[in-house]
Amino acid sequence: MENTVQVGQRFPLTIKRLDINGRGIGYYKRKITFVTGALPQEVVVAEVTAVHDRYLEATTHRIKQASPDRVTPSEPLFGQIGGVELNHLAYPAQLNFKRDVVAQSLAKFKPSGWQHYDLRPTIGAAHPLHYRNKAQFPVRLIDGHVRAGLYAPNSHRLVPLTTFATQRPLTMQVITALCGMLEDLQVPIYDEAHHSGIVKTLVVRESVATGEVQVTFVTNSAKLPHHLQLLERIAKELPMVVSVSQNLNPGTTSLIWGAKTTLLAGQPYITERLLGRDFAVSPQAFLQLNPEQTEILYQEALKALALTPHATLVDAYAGIGTIGLSLANQAKTVRGMEIIPEAVTAANYNAKQNGITNAHYEVGTAESLFPQWLAQGFKPDALIVDPPRAGLEPAFIQALLKAAPKQFVYISCNPSTLARDLVALTKRYQVDYIQSVDMFPQTARCEAVVKFTRR
Repeated sequence: MENTVQVGQRFPLTIKRLDINGRGIGYYKRKITFVTGALPQEVVVAEVTAVHDRYLEATTHRIKQASPDRVTPSEPLFGQIGGVELNHLAYPAQLNFKRDVVAQSLAKFKPSGWQHYDLRPTIGAAHPLHYRNKAQFPVRLIDGHVRAGLYAPNSHRLVPLTTFATQRPLTMQVITALCGMLEDLQVPIYDEAHHSGIVKTLVVRESVATGEVQVTFVTNSAKLPHHLQLLERIAKELPMVVSVSQNLNPGTTSLIWGAKTTLLAGQPYITERLLGRDFAVSPQAFLQLNPEQTEILYQEALKALALTPHATLVDAYAGIGTIGLSLANQAKTVRGMEIIPEAVTAANYNAKQNGITNAHYEVGTAESLFPQWLAQGFKPDALIVDPPRAGLEPAFIQALLKAAPKQFVYISCNPSTLARDLVALTKRYQVDYIQSVDMFPQTARCEAVVKFTRR
């Protein structure tokens, strides 16, 4: 009879490499085993947490032989919450890992010529801790106290946080103060088990350039009891908070945001500055979480795009226009699209605020608008895409291959979908190089800029 592995079973394991989520990979009786908390070159005692047909999942029970790259995590709650999965790995090794994630994804999807791509060393952050300018923390009542934090992995058990290794201190200070106010005023806090209560999530975003802070209460119902006293206290005790909104997200849903956001106090935007331009950021608008590295990412994208003067540029998946508006002074015209209406309003507003007259943004998906523009006789010279984690839609790729703009750059936040998209894109384009940029130190996430040349 086959010797079956049980949950809770322990065995020594040599770790070969990290998977794309930052877990150690070893082989137990030829079966691939993913070990949370283990690093390459280590011998660990692994404890099985889940048994699947083709693989095992485990945690690190004990380290018998440590990697030379292992460091003491700076986050005291390392291992109890997500978001800092590489905090035990020395920073130079984190950067090597991120380049390797791109290589692993290419080897899986095998786009044309992938073995010969120039994969450049990852550009690291000068400040690999306390960089995140935004927190979306669930709020719960724990032992009679209002607490905000993150869920423990694979659970809905809230781990309260007042500081966090990757969050900027001001963001955390505001979250902690808001919890105290909600508690004092006895504002009903959402209770998942009974689907009762009101405040579900606190979203706090700060501008590194201006020090302004934006607060959004995500609520289960339209009414927010004691909101006048709450706003009064925020104005008095948190003067840096210049924008307070409420987002309505009723019922049980895994989505953080509901459809409707109402401004409760202050201004609708906070202002962030990137590459010398000011950007108004609305609560739901997408903005990169690490402003310092965003500038580096965009500079790499500008360099890769190498715009010729008088070029017509398309800025696809545009958010609030950060990329297209950064390039507008080098282009003849910029045309962009984005699916969130508030973001498009902000992008056009941002163009006006920065005195940019040659950029225009429209509401719609890249895969519907881009083919429409082409059908109307529009011919872009250059294209820059910065899609969400799901990558590019096939309909957009088809239109892109048909238009085949001379200059083309892909900014990716997910090497897997990038490698998948490259299979189709390399029919018309060759990959000059892939430059990985570490936007999210301490995590397994990786951004990359791809420079193409039309075949």
